[in-house]
Amino acid sequence: MAGRFFDEWTLGDRLSHQPHRTVTETDNLLISTLTHNPQPLHIDAEYAATTEFGRIVVNGTFTFALMVGLSVGDTTLGTLVANLGYDKVRMPKPVFIGDTLRAETEVIGLKDSRSRPDAGIVTFEHRMLNQRDELVCVCERTALLRRRG
Repeated sequence: MAGRFFDEWTLGDRLSHQPHRTVTETDNLLISTLTHNPQPLHIDAEYAATTEFGRIVVNGTFTFALMVGLSVGDTTLGTLVANLGYDKVRMPKPVFIGDTLRAETEVIGLKDSRSRPDAGIVTFEHRMLNQRDELVCVCERTALLRRRG
């Protein structure tokens, strides 16, 4: 189990997650198909070529889900009771097929659970950056984590 218990976190903890991930056309097509998202900006190269981006823009739900997924092994794997919410999701730059993405996390909040003495609440800020170190996605994730023993 790689995740940390509530008691093992301190405010300001920072993590850089591995692996990094290069986005493929298949990734983008699968998430768009699985979520029934017909947005031509994500699936139609001819249409996307006529936009200000000049090419397909990767579906933002993939970027968001990958960012959170890359963080799980280092943060909540095996210690999570429940994710309580995702807030302030922003995507300041587009992601394109072929971009290599990496995730970082910082602990921005810690508090005891009032209803569960065996758990506490951690608020993480997750950030996703591309190969040019441009921020492409950021969010706050609030998680209820078990305490150690």
